[in-house]
Amino acid sequence: MKSVVLIDALDGAAGCHLRKREAEALAVRDACLGWLPLGGLLARLADPIVRTWMRRAGTAYAAEIDSVARTLKKPGIWLLHGAYLFGCTALGDEGEKGPRLRRTLDWPFPGLGRLVEVRRQRGSAGEFLNVTWPGFVGVLTAVAPARFAASINQAPMHRRWRSPMLLWLDYALNALAGLRGSGRLPPEHLLRHVFETCTSFDDARHRLETEPVARPVLFLLVGTKPGERIVIEREETRARTYRDDTVFANDWRERHPRWRPRGCGDGEPVENNIRRRGALAAWTGRDADDFSWLTAPVLNACTRLSVEMCPATGQLTVAGWEADEIGSAARVTAISTFRQAV
Repeated sequence: MKSVVLIDALDGAAGCHLRKREAEALAVRDACLGWLPLGGLLARLADPIVRTWMRRAGTAYAAEIDSVARTLKKPGIWLLHGAYLFGCTALGDEGEKGPRLRRTLDWPFPGLGRLVEVRRQRGSAGEFLNVTWPGFVGVLTAVAPARFAASINQAPMHRRWRSPMLLWLDYALNALAGLRGSGRLPPEHLLRHVFETCTSFDDARHRLETEPVARPVLFLLVGTKPGERIVIEREETRARTYRDDTVFANDWRERHPRWRPRGCGDGEPVENNIRRRGALAAWTGRDADDFSWLTAPVLNACTRLSVEMCPATGQLTVAGWEADEIGSAARVTAISTFRQAV
C-alpha cells in the first residue's frame, strides 16, 4: 500500500498545494459531484452564490479558493468549499506522553480514502500539519506541535418539522440561513485561522468559543498539558464547552428534539450516534497500535479517514479507508506517521 502523501505548502502561495496534485484534486471534485445526475448544472448555479457569500463572510481564503477554481477549470470548486455533509467520531483523552486526539471522518463518496494527504502549513504562530484533500483550503483535522490539535465534527441539523418528508426542505432552509449571514466564517476557515495565529491552547479555545460561525459545528481541542482537552458545541453565536467526557459523534451532548443528529453506518441517527460514541469512549485512556481502536460502529462503510494526534510530541498518524464488500471499510493506504519538531 502507498503511504499518505506529505505536501509542503510552507510558502503560503494561493493554490501552491496543487502544483503536484492537480489530477488528484480533480478526482476529489468528481468523487463528490460526479454521482449527481445534474451535478454540473448544480455546480454552475451554486458557484457564484457561494463565492458571493464567502466574500461577505470575510474569509481570508477567498483568493486561494479562486486560484484552485482557475487551476482546475471545472465548476463546483466554490460549491464544495461552501457545503460539507459528513459524519465522524472523535475522542480526546490522556495518553502517556500527553493529551491526544483520535478521530474518524465518514463520507459516502468513494475514492476519498485513497486521496487523503497531509499538508505542512505555516502561519504567524508557527507550523502545523493539516490532514486534508487536494484542492481544499480549510482545516478539518490538524496538529500544531507544542501548541494544540483540533478537529471538526459536523453538528446535528436544525429541524423545523418532524416529518421525514420535509427533511430536504430543512436542508435547504438551513443552507439559506447560512448564506444570508455576513461576517461569520465557515468553521473550517475559522479553524485554519486558529492554527495560523493562536500560540496556545487557551488562545485557541477563546477564539473557537467566541468567533461567530456560519453554521453549527462541533470542535474538539486538545493541548500539551494534562487536562487540556475540551469539546466546544457551537451554534452561530453561542457556545457550550465541556471539559469532561471529551468523546462525541454528530449530536449535542444534551439531546434536543429540534435537532437531528447525523448518522454514519447502520441504524436510526440518534441510536447510531449513541453506539459510535460509546464504542470510542471504551478506549479512553487505553493505548492502541495500528488503529486497533477503530472497530464497528465507529468503523463503517462510509469511513474514509482515521487519525491520531499528540501535540506534546508532534506526532500524527493517518490512514485512508474505503468501503469493503461486507458493509464495513478496509484500509487502502499504509498507516503513515509524521513527526514535527516540538
